[in-house]
Amino acid sequence: MASPTLSVTLADVRAAQDLLSGVVRPTPLEYSRALSDRVGAEVFLKCENLQRAGSFKIRGAYTRMARLSDEEKARGVVAASAGNHAQGVALAGQLLGIDVKVYMPFGAPMPKLLATQAYGATIEQVGTTIDECLVKAREWESTNGAVLIHPFDHRDIVAGQGTAGLEILDQCPDVRTIVVSTGGGGLLAGIAVAVRAARPDVRIIGVQAEQAAAYPLSLAAGKPVAFENMQTMADGIAVGMPGDVPYALVRDLVDAIETVSEEELSRALLFVLERAKLVVEPAGAAAVAHLLERAGRQHVDGPVVAVLSGGNIDPLLLLRIIRHGMAAAGRYLQFRVRISDRPGHLARLLADCAAVDANVLEVEHIRTGTTITVDEVEIGLQLETRGKQHCEEVLRTLRGKGYQLKFG
Repeated sequence: MASPTLSVTLADVRAAQDLLSGVVRPTPLEYSRALSDRVGAEVFLKCENLQRAGSFKIRGAYTRMARLSDEEKARGVVAASAGNHAQGVALAGQLLGIDVKVYMPFGAPMPKLLATQAYGATIEQVGTTIDECLVKAREWESTNGAVLIHPFDHRDIVAGQGTAGLEILDQCPDVRTIVVSTGGGGLLAGIAVAVRAARPDVRIIGVQAEQAAAYPLSLAAGKPVAFENMQTMADGIAVGMPGDVPYALVRDLVDAIETVSEEELSRALLFVLERAKLVVEPAGAAAVAHLLERAGRQHVDGPVVAVLSGGNIDPLLLLRIIRHGMAAAGRYLQFRVRISDRPGHLARLLADCAAVDANVLEVEHIRTGTTITVDEVEIGLQLETRGKQHCEEVLRTLRGKGYQLKFG
């Protein structure tokens, strides 16, 4: 499947691994019993969320920056990033003594901004996407002489990211399927280069957020094309258009590109948090989301390695995603019900909920409305449940007692 004209080779990835020795730590490969049971094959999690700076990005950033000439290092570097690449470049700059300027979009997660500043980088916020930031970064490069460290579109970046693939082969020599979250494609391309050369039988799958899925469009068009109007919580893979270098490698070496919904991402993040005891960001959960949503419906050859690409998540976003994920998993149930506005009727409703082991989280009283009579009250309830089957049991029981339930 490999082409003799590949822009990045296995030798390049091995050279990057030598360069990164002592700089990055080989990340753990953790067996997930819960995910294995769901998928029907052994599944391991490659924990790049535990890498220095919280993601795989330091691998490519350091490889690229360490190979700059002394004159280029003296001019400094510039980058564009929603956060993970920014941290990788900033940390590499700190280690190598290079001045770093980073353009980050408005709305970038605060922990990523603060961490990038803590590594010594100068930050300027512009626009709302990585692509807008890249425009500014290129302007800074042309006017100030700084070297642009692209987040994915460079041979050294791809080679550095590919070192994660070499680790996977060492840690799981009999791997049959590798699933990788994908934005611009640097990590996916690098892993594909490293793995395909040694194990051409391994199936390699890239996963994108369906609301930022530029690769399916690009592969269909035969060239990188832009995805318009990206709207995804997975800022780490919200890239509008693939780069030329990773695109060609993905086209030649990767078996499939799949997409996952926002709901699937939130469920996967919650699953990893609850069952693997690992904190990941939405982008980092994309590979797990793919496996969870296809479990039982689509055969997957194991052992499977799912790459958790990053763990830099704003705690406020984590809180919202946990709530969204719990709702998507049937752990929350919300409805309205009209009852008599007399003593004892609300207590009876709550007792009926308690009788089916539904925990009441919130109660709202609505007494005014054109359809509510003077002796009625509409009660809005939010319940905590054990899952979709329990939700169905709760609804069936309440309807059986004569309650008229409304949703939305």
